[in-house]
Amino acid sequence: MNEFWQHLQKQAIAKPNEPAIGVFHKTLETAYTWKTLVNEVEQLGQRLQQDQVKVLVLLAENNPAWIVVDIACRLQGVILIPLPSFFSKGQRQHVFATLGIDHVLCSDVADLEKVSDVPLQPLGRLLGLSYFEVPEVIQTQFQNQSLLPPHTQKITFTSGSTGAPKGVCLSDEQMMRVTDSLVAATMECHVERHLCVLPLATLLENIAGVYVPMMAGAQVLVANAETIGFNGASGFSIHVFLDLLSRCRPNSMILIPQLLEGLVASCEAGWKMPESLRFIAVGGAKVSPALLDKAWGFGLPVYEGYGLSECASVVSLNSPKARKNGSLGKVLGHTSVEIEDSEIVITGPRFLGYIGETQSWQSNHKQHRFATGDLGYLDDEGFLHFQGRKKNVLVSSFGRNVSPEWVEAELNAQDVIAQSVVFGDGQAFCTALLSTYDPQVSDAAIDSAVRCANQALPSYAQIQKWFRLPKPMTLGTGDDEDLLTSNGRPRRAQIGRHFEKQINALYQF
Repeated sequence: MNEFWQHLQKQAIAKPNEPAIGVFHKTLETAYTWKTLVNEVEQLGQRLQQDQVKVLVLLAENNPAWIVVDIACRLQGVILIPLPSFFSKGQRQHVFATLGIDHVLCSDVADLEKVSDVPLQPLGRLLGLSYFEVPEVIQTQFQNQSLLPPHTQKITFTSGSTGAPKGVCLSDEQMMRVTDSLVAATMECHVERHLCVLPLATLLENIAGVYVPMMAGAQVLVANAETIGFNGASGFSIHVFLDLLSRCRPNSMILIPQLLEGLVASCEAGWKMPESLRFIAVGGAKVSPALLDKAWGFGLPVYEGYGLSECASVVSLNSPKARKNGSLGKVLGHTSVEIEDSEIVITGPRFLGYIGETQSWQSNHKQHRFATGDLGYLDDEGFLHFQGRKKNVLVSSFGRNVSPEWVEAELNAQDVIAQSVVFGDGQAFCTALLSTYDPQVSDAAIDSAVRCANQALPSYAQIQKWFRLPKPMTLGTGDDEDLLTSNGRPRRAQIGRHFEKQINALYQF
């Protein structure tokens, strides 16, 4: 933390009255200058120290207070648990019951029912957030500090695409090494204003969207989910998002592929990209090279990357110095990658271990190998390529291996297709569940799009039959039967069960 904190202090001296954090609701306002940010962090840090906070749960939407709490916890060595919005009530209660949590900060008192069934002692408000202490009798009952590896500073959670999310324990040193690599990789973009689109509880946005811009002396902009365009179960309003971009005029942002598809479709419909945009990172799922080419054709500076929570976020990234659409970019300087039996294996500052799984714990200061479960390869120029999840590979009845992510990327690159999920394990051919952006799109137009995608695929991976979903699947909330994770990845087992009849019908002759 010393490096990061010293940098913030230097910024507060060099440009005390310039904005460090901005917030957008109806207008863009300065929440903190560099000087007031440092002062606020110091004051909050003193309060946390006074209250002897050791493990703090933070449950809040994107706002300036979230960032201040995060930095103050790093400064004081407080273990921070940012609870993701996609967690169900049961998952949040499980976290609370199995860790030695002593304090809670949340946006609203009503959020407490999502965190704990036990009564907590209110301590008033901090930075506009409700502040609670866990009574000592409950702390004693649930005190399981032995479940955390040494040097843990932050606990982030996997998205849970195939099961219950795991708590990934990270040290400050690990996060700082990734931050430094990303600052070096993006320096030529000269970012002065970054817009946080993803939830701050997402490690990627936390590190690449807050720490990296601040280390570069850039302003961080935040807005709540509704202002960005997210609208609960009803999905995402691209028009709200486009208005936000036009009014905030950020230099950089991080998107998931679905949002990039929406931007490209908007450009095709005549929307003009703000000239301020210099760097758009995209990750979370495979992106079709055709979509990236379209994006660049409209002037969208899109750079695909790759990372995992277990590796403290980003591992590789395309950059202005080295870009190849369709690749995951070049491996960042803080780590290294090898390919073993087609699997991506990473050596570098990996996570300390999972909560409660002592066999996974590692020393904070050693280099460790981590088998990612992702299939890929390094080309002759050193660019990393993703070929799907090892456990998701479909094996046809003819013995051909097909990565569904590969096929889905080609389908999703077609203008009319919003989502696709590919099946075909043990079958003679591949099939897909498809949804469209526009309910008025004809089946003939969908069929034409599928044929176009098939042209980029070998015969054994082409889609022979498909089923049209009545509407797109929405982002998950953490429930066991969600069809998508919170970042849009398909939960394939749940989708297979939910649409079992429709999938089986595609294989009837």
